[in-house]
Amino acid sequence: MTLSIANIPEEQRTTVEFVNYQMDDDQFYAFCRQNDHLKFERNADGTIVAMPNTGGKTGNRNTKITSRLDIWSETAGGLAFDSSTAFKLPNGATRSPDASWISDARWNQLTDEDQEKFPPLAPEFVVELMSKSDSLNSAKEKMEEYMSNGVLLGWLIDIKRQEVLIYHVDGAVSKHTQFDQPISGEAVLPGFSFDLRLLMR
Repeated sequence: MTLSIANIPEEQRTTVEFVNYQMDDDQFYAFCRQNDHLKFERNADGTIVAMPNTGGKTGNRNTKITSRLDIWSETAGGLAFDSSTAFKLPNGATRSPDASWISDARWNQLTDEDQEKFPPLAPEFVVELMSKSDSLNSAKEKMEEYMSNGVLLGWLIDIKRQEVLIYHVDGAVSKHTQFDQPISGEAVLPGFSFDLRLLMR
């Protein structure tokens, strides 16, 4: 089966439905590889969403978060992932957090094939960094989906409002509004903290 986003009218490229094709996981992975110049997520109902490329500021901010997380994980263990990594969540959705982390124990339970494709699990930690065009309600819905699928800690970073919504495994959501103070990885990422001032440059 050959599908290409290039054949879809520009005005319809934000949300593209391929439900009628009934893609299984392998077909969806192949579709993403065939269009690897684009980024896709997939909703639990099978709807494929074409994600916009990030701008310069957002891309640089993502890099700052991922690089610090990766440096921490080199000592603490586990694996850090950037925004190009997609995970298949237990509810069937495929999501690409802006940054994420998985413990060695859970990663090593996956087969080589699962590690190579879209890992079928929810990371323990995820970050979503909002751009100016992102909808806060949609971002919150995505965070709630992460948490209901097994994520232990999530950060929703809103530069415009200078606040971070922190999603906890017990369902609580707290708010961090002091960007001159670092944010902690808590018990999920012991010893990890991130200086939010890096995102204001």
